[in-house]
Order: sequence, then structure tokens, then C-alpha cells
Amino acid sequence: KNLGELEIFVKERSAYVTQTTLYGYLKTRMGLKYTLMFSDDIFLRSVEKSKWNIFAEAVGDLTLYALNDLYNKNKLNQISPKSFYSNILDKEKNNGMPIDIIEKAKLSFEKRVDNKDFNIEEPFYNSGIALYNWSPIADDLKILDKEIVINSIKNKWKHVIDDFIRLTKNF
Repeated sequence: KNLGELEIFVKERSAYVTQTTLYGYLKTRMGLKYTLMFSDDIFLRSVEKSKWNIFAEAVGDLTLYALNDLYNKNKLNQISPKSFYSNILDKEKNNGMPIDIIEKAKLSFEKRVDNKDFNIEEPFYNSGIALYNWSPIADDLKILDKEIVINSIKNKWKHVIDDFIRLTKNF
């Protein structure tokens, strides 16, 4: 109904998409060794770094989609996507998001907005590529999985968009 609720929606749904696709991919790729790998500290640090980088892209994708949609439906005056995005990431410091990842993500998002680099036909492309690039899976295995991984995140985003449309009727 308002920007505060929209911010919560973007953060929570981005986290949902990030976690379900990342951990789902890891579980599928690792099979029975999945639970064993989560006792390896090096692997855990890699997963944590991956999670935050994918999350940053997911927040960026959903921010641009949501603000653009609401603006085009005359439900929102022009607001700064950069400020909206930065506000979400800054609050994630309390949840353990590393400051270096936050700062790098903000710069990347600013460039994306300044260059009007958002794909209206595929608004969640960046988070799909982030999932593919950041997942701690051997590169030779990832090559075989690229299309599947990107499609898996697209499918998760479809559910989020359905919820977004339903929930913003009274925005």
C-alpha cells in the first residue's frame, strides 16, 4: 500500500528467490554430499559470499521492475531507484551483508540506472546471470547447467510478480 511495504516486499522476495534458487541448485548438483559440504568452512564462506552477491542483483532487478510498473500505472510519482535500492542494502548490514559487497553493488546499480541498462523484456536477467556466475559450482559443471539455472530463477520470479500485481492493486 505504500513505499515502506514495497521496500519490505522487495527485500523479502529477493531473499526468497536468492535462497531457494541458490540452495536448490547446490542441492541438485551435489546430491547426497549436500549436507556434508555444509560442514566445510571454506565452502560455507563461498556460499555466503555467493548469497549476498546474488541477493544484491535480485534486489536491483525487483526494484527496477516494481518502481517502473507502479510509475507506468500512475500509482507512484518518480522516486529515486538509487535511494530505494541503497536503503534496502544498508539495512542488510545488520543481517551480515558485507560492506564491500554493499558498496560494490550500489556502484553497479547506479551505473545501471544512469545508463538506463534495464531490460524490459527480461527484467530479471541480471539476477539469473548472478546466480549462474556466483554459485560455488565447478565451472566445467556450470557450463552444462546455464540454461537450467537461469530458467529456474525466472520461474521463481514469475510467482513473485504474480504476488506483486495482486498486492499493489491498492497501492
